[in-house]
Amino acid sequence: MLDPVYTYTLPPRQVANGVVDAFVHTVEQYVTKPVDAKIQDRFAEGILLTLIEDGPKALKEPENYDVRANVMWAATQALNGLIGAGVPQDWATHMLGHELTAMHGLDHAQTLAIVLPALWNEKRDTKRAKLLQYAERVWNITEGSDDERIDAAIAATRNFFEQLGVPTHLSDYGLDGSSIPALLKKLEEHGMTQLGENHDITLDVSRRIYEAAR
Repeated sequence: MLDPVYTYTLPPRQVANGVVDAFVHTVEQYVTKPVDAKIQDRFAEGILLTLIEDGPKALKEPENYDVRANVMWAATQALNGLIGAGVPQDWATHMLGHELTAMHGLDHAQTLAIVLPALWNEKRDTKRAKLLQYAERVWNITEGSDDERIDAAIAATRNFFEQLGVPTHLSDYGLDGSSIPALLKKLEEHGMTQLGENHDITLDVSRRIYEAAR
């Protein structure tokens, strides 16, 4: 049973967290590699566009039933198995983010906002086709070279998170990166040494992602 009315009294921080979490749940199953899954792709793009449109409204109009209903339904569709059926899935952003939460006590969504832009920049070559699709279909970015469009899509994503009030750098939370070796040790202890849809995010790659997120 989903009743948007029960979300009216959530504090703004948790509303923003929910939008970011739903957004990243979606792209973990979408910005991977193309497998001609047209239905899943279009579902995912619809979820992302809805979150972009109504996420900020949910903060400004907390008792707008339609807005709350759209955000709640988008969040539900982001992680009920529908958009992930038959497509590659990443989840590396979540795994790196979990370690930040465990070590530093950051909100789950805050860690996702920190890790995702850095991870996409690091993995831009293997994710190139889907990043370009994401740029065009979600952000309407069609001008420039491939790399310029990818840069613009990553920047638009970062700006969206920041607009919601969720900062996107470790330094925004008073962290200077000195814990990165300890974070990598925890990843290794937890068996998180071959992450991503291609199982190619090694500890060395994770280190570069954490460092780029500072």
